[in-house]
Amino acid sequence: MPRFFMEYRKSIRLSSEPFYALIMAAMRQADTNNLEKLQQAWPNVLDELRKRYNAPGGALDDQEMAVLQREMELDNLLDERDPEDEEDDQDEE
Repeated sequence: MPRFFMEYRKSIRLSSEPFYALIMAAMRQADTNNLEKLQQAWPNVLDELRKRYNAPGGALDDQEMAVLQREMELDNLLDERDPEDEEDDQDEE
């Protein structure tokens, strides 16, 4: 199957993602030549990616760290749900 057909199909699923998130993801995966092209088109996005790369969770300040902490707490709450509760929820439907 042609490579670009599969990549096109994947692009449909990704199209709801934020534009700059896709650019950052492309930068993470790019080889040297393609990264150079992406950097020429979006130098500020690469600068932002580099700043956030080694920051804990990508958070650069206290406000962003607080958001990250809330997300982690929510994830922990969801992970702690009792599987039997989920079965009971499904039985009620």
